[in-house]
Amino acid sequence: MSGWTAVLLTAAGCLALKALGWAVPARVLDSDRVRRVAVLLPVALLAGLVVVQAFSTGRSLRLDARAAGLAVAVVAVVARAPFLVVVALAALTAALIRLA
Repeated sequence: MSGWTAVLLTAAGCLALKALGWAVPARVLDSDRVRRVAVLLPVALLAGLVVVQAFSTGRSLRLDARAAGLAVAVVAVVARAPFLVVVALAALTAALIRLA
């Protein structure tokens, strides 16, 4: 399968999934369980992406400068630092560890 074929099949699948979403009855979407899942799902997906990017290299798991940067970012967020400070501290930590 070529790259463009995969892109077109993925686009068609996304369009079909979106069309199926319009077919869901309103009473289903108004339930409390669906609302709770809709609120928590983006957080879970973002956390999964962060973990994959911070701890994986190819098909293996590694602890390196990215993990240290993530740890410093978590501490800065808990300390309620501004977003730009969090990003700068994480980048600086990763850069200093890679330099060493």
